[in-house]
Amino acid sequence: MLYAIISNDAADSLARRRTHRPAHLARLVALQDEGRLVIAGPRPRIDAADPGEAGFSGSVVIAEFDSLEAAQAWAADDPFVHAGVYERVEVYPFVKTLPK
Repeated sequence: MLYAIISNDAADSLARRRTHRPAHLARLVALQDEGRLVIAGPRPRIDAADPGEAGFSGSVVIAEFDSLEAAQAWAADDPFVHAGVYERVEVYPFVKTLPK
């Protein structure tokens, strides 16, 4: 089943986000290589693809996992969680309707 992982950045976490981004991306690439990643990306704090020093408010990942518990465990082990980039992570079952 698909799960939406909605993460919210902690205040003043841009430097930590930049430092730990390679490890964070490596996990997403692994999901992609396994054919389980639907989409992933950050949420800019401002209306710009590159928000510069305004930074990000969090991230969205939609991917396939065997269970809600597996998705939650994967999300909890993210380098951004361990580094304090994310202050809150929520995981929801997700049903893709479109595009088909």
